[in-house]
Amino acid sequence: MSAKTKVAVSPHIHCGRSTSGIMLDVVLSLLPATVAGVVIFGWRALAVVAVCVACCVGFEALFNVITKREQTVGDLSAVVTGLLLALNLPANLPLWQCAVGALFAIVVVKCLFGGIGSNLVNPAIAARVFMLVAFGAMATAAFPVDATAGATPLASEELPSLLTLFLGNYGGAIGETCTAALLLGGVYLLVRRVISWHIPVVFIGTVFVFSLLMENFDAVRALSLTMAGGVFIGAFFMATDYVTSPSTAWGKVLFALGAGLLTCLIRYFGNYPEGVSFAILFMNILTPYMERWTRKKVFGTGGQTV
Repeated sequence: MSAKTKVAVSPHIHCGRSTSGIMLDVVLSLLPATVAGVVIFGWRALAVVAVCVACCVGFEALFNVITKREQTVGDLSAVVTGLLLALNLPANLPLWQCAVGALFAIVVVKCLFGGIGSNLVNPAIAARVFMLVAFGAMATAAFPVDATAGATPLASEELPSLLTLFLGNYGGAIGETCTAALLLGGVYLLVRRVISWHIPVVFIGTVFVFSLLMENFDAVRALSLTMAGGVFIGAFFMATDYVTSPSTAWGKVLFALGAGLLTCLIRYFGNYPEGVSFAILFMNILTPYMERWTRKKVFGTGGQTV
């Protein structure tokens, strides 16, 4: 059969990008936040990153060997999961807890559901929520190596200055404090067209507008609340996960709007000072429905969708 008459399933046109190439871009985009985290929190942060990444890669490789599946660690998705998990954890967390979180993310959330592309929720977010419930101590943030420990910004009435929030020299998870580094990585993903603008812009904008309303139109405090916590790392790096977020433009808008509203509702009315992980996890569950609601109609087929 000639190439012109060969029948095959889609995709018929390949863009030239591979899974490993996309994952490599995500790893590179997270390097600024990783470096900033090590500078701010010291070498203990690097230990958390190393353990999370190594355990995620090791657990995935071991799972594939035990179940006699094709080895998939080369696609770098386990590296991304480990790096995202580490950046969402405090630097003072016991390393054995990091290993447990990596085991939950890779084996329970990812591999048992069929591997990359089949997981229902983001593995790193699910693992962070699991660890927050299982190990209550991880809610206590680490602090810069030259700072005195105190309440985390979102649990305190007094917020750091905008410059401090932008540079990240305050308590929190390893990768969530330095807004400058997160913006740099986010812009890289946008330029490389790994992600689109819909989810980051709508997510961050929703949190800002809601905070502005709740803070009596105090723009400085609303901006501070938007920069503090995990909004930026969640909006750019976790809510944009291909597998667990909608693929349609309007679906992404609805996803980000819901995640932003839930984040603020948890912050203002819930028991946790931060709600990004819970919000994204909940919206991950709704992703198939948003895909269905926003799917394009096929012309001439009586309203059927594609």
